[in-house]
Amino acid sequence: MKLVVTDGTTLSGGGVSLERFSRYAQVTVYDLTPPEQLAERIADADAVLCNKTPIPAAVFDQCPKLRYIGECATGYNNIDIAAAKAHGVTVCNVAGYSTDAVAQHTFALILHHYSRVAQYDAAVRQGAWKQAKTFCIMPYPMQELAGKKLAVVGYGSIGRKVAAIGAAFGMEVLVATRTQPQNCPYPLVSLDEAFRQADVLTLHTPLTEQTAGMVSAARLRTMKPTALLVNTARGGLVREDDLAQALKDGTIAGAALDVLTEEPMGDTPLADLPNCTITPHTAWTPLETRQRLLALAEENLRCYLAGTPQNVITAP
Repeated sequence: MKLVVTDGTTLSGGGVSLERFSRYAQVTVYDLTPPEQLAERIADADAVLCNKTPIPAAVFDQCPKLRYIGECATGYNNIDIAAAKAHGVTVCNVAGYSTDAVAQHTFALILHHYSRVAQYDAAVRQGAWKQAKTFCIMPYPMQELAGKKLAVVGYGSIGRKVAAIGAAFGMEVLVATRTQPQNCPYPLVSLDEAFRQADVLTLHTPLTEQTAGMVSAARLRTMKPTALLVNTARGGLVREDDLAQALKDGTIAGAALDVLTEEPMGDTPLADLPNCTITPHTAWTPLETRQRLLALAEENLRCYLAGTPQNVITAP
């Protein structure tokens, strides 16, 4: 069996290796695969592993041997799922591997906003504390999380973890989700109500036709002027022009984003705004998280070859 890894650079290195897949197949690894080279590179492949490589419908027509795609991520909007099913290709994703990491990064962004650690560290390095006449300096206002309303949009594994951490900080947790969760200990509100009530609104929902652009000018105008928007899910959930204008106008106090509509970052209007923190889609990248990801991707492949596929998005 021939297995092609289309974007090995995003999966290997920094303490993890793709060598584990060699026990199942003849493996060819490409660091990255431009769209115009994808069909050629996987033309004779039986299986593909990918992370962010787009696999559109036309590619399936050109790759008749292809029978399995292992999506090395939770989101699979880079793959044309309808075309995969029509061509008899099984697609499996890796769910739940990054729950702790993304929840941790979500609160790193929230604490960055409220505790001002980076600003105070910079002030100390610039000599402000040495020059102080009192035992402390406090030019940057800090706020407690306790008592603030945390609106969690999306209540999958990451949303649940974020809600639990928020509750541990003493935040008042609200949940907005399109499906009725079982045994949810927090009040359920509509999406519009989540925007209205939130001190912190954090997004943990997949990018679909229904959720694309959900953070719009109209919804931003309903938020508190002191509110913080956090997105560690998918960039396309946010209309970036609308958010940039809201931040410039003081409609909301700040935004903290780990994802953007265009990645790597292009000419986003959010890039130079002082009240917008941006990290380069790193929430999922702790060493333990990536080790777990590849172990689960391997288990998906092993189960598929054994005739008992798991984590199936679509199958013949």
